[in-house]
Amino acid sequence: MERPKISVVIPVFNEEGNVKELHRRVTEELGTLADEHEIIFVDDGSKDATLSRLRTIMKRDPHTKVITFYRNFGKANALSVGFEHATGDIIFTMDGDLQDDPVELKNFLRKLDEGYDIVSGWKLNRQDPIGKRLPSLLFNFLVRKMSGVNVHDSNCGFKAYRREVVRMVDVYGEFHRYLPLIAHWRGFRVAEIRVRHHRRKSGRSKYGIERLFKGLMDLFTVTFLTKRGRSPFYLFAGCSALLMSFVPLGAAFTVADGLLGLTGFYWAFGLATYLTFLSSLVIFMMGFGSELMLASAGHRNITKNHYRVLSGKK
Repeated sequence: MERPKISVVIPVFNEEGNVKELHRRVTEELGTLADEHEIIFVDDGSKDATLSRLRTIMKRDPHTKVITFYRNFGKANALSVGFEHATGDIIFTMDGDLQDDPVELKNFLRKLDEGYDIVSGWKLNRQDPIGKRLPSLLFNFLVRKMSGVNVHDSNCGFKAYRREVVRMVDVYGEFHRYLPLIAHWRGFRVAEIRVRHHRRKSGRSKYGIERLFKGLMDLFTVTFLTKRGRSPFYLFAGCSALLMSFVPLGAAFTVADGLLGLTGFYWAFGLATYLTFLSSLVIFMMGFGSELMLASAGHRNITKNHYRVLSGKK
């Protein structure tokens, strides 16, 4: 029986001490799991010797591709470009810091064989400082509560996708965290497996507290887009109609106050009614604009022409 082709997409940023060993480990595992495979390193504008070492790896291994950005654009954009160039039936993503263990690849495949479309890793025994673990616990709790999807580790970069899943998502901002959520809302079957996690041996963590805030903002965005994204106009129009319902009441009270002198502040009620009317119109137009934005080209143009795909040939 022919086994599916596997692609492994690995975003890297200043990981010169890890890429060679990571490539060796991943290659060893793929040799036992697939008849065809490819490893795609996406260098996200590294400032150290990462790109130089990737070039050397690529020249020695025809199964390795290297894509390099001219500057740092972030993990989500690196994944998006990696997905665009991946040709496998099954596409893995993993971090480039050697904390994800390639031995787990076969466990992801077993879970996919049970009929799932995306399998997300869960770093149960996470080998990171407490300063990273505690915010992550809080963040994942909020994700589960707001999304209704029972994924325990949205921050885990170790995931497996069927090809059709990555072809249907547009990844930007910090949205790479929410691919299982987006896939679930689009009707794909999502599973989670526990994976081993190692301490970082080389390089520095790219985690910062600002990523937590960006992630939370994108969580609100994802929740809105997935629950109301098919027709946001209905949400905005509903809010607009609610405000508009107060306008006749406000106008009537303003006229009555002016004629009967009930409070003497008829001018204030008139101004409030006028502002409510204008706010209703603005919200209505925002909904109309949202519908137009859904027809736009999306966010992939952010990195258009800002990267190049390297070749082992001179």
